[in-house]
Amino acid sequence: MAAPNIVNVTTITGLTTLVSVTVTAVDLVVNTTASGKVFKINSIIVANVDGTNAADVTVDLFRGGEATHIVKTVAVDADSSFSPIDKNSAIYLEEGDKIRVAGSADDDLQAICSYEEIS
Repeated sequence: MAAPNIVNVTTITGLTTLVSVTVTAVDLVVNTTASGKVFKINSIIVANVDGTNAADVTVDLFRGGEATHIVKTVAVDADSSFSPIDKNSAIYLEEGDKIRVAGSADDDLQAICSYEEIS
């Protein structure tokens, strides 16, 4: 696990991933070990697709077998969205890091992540 030097960047690729959130943490973005890349997480949007009930979301950065919470059990109202990371709070994923999301109910939430893969 390392933080590759990004002074001499040769490639920046904009990417978007999406997942349906379950009660068990699911990977939203994974920077594999020895990828030689840094991922700049620009935004994460969590939408509640349940038309009636609020649902809680937890988002963490998973590194070295340990989760560090970005947000923990934040309520997202029915038919609304929440952005735990936006352009004012971007973070970097080093090699071996991943962002995971979990919810209080299966399939009530969907998560989208916009990021840049830098190498």
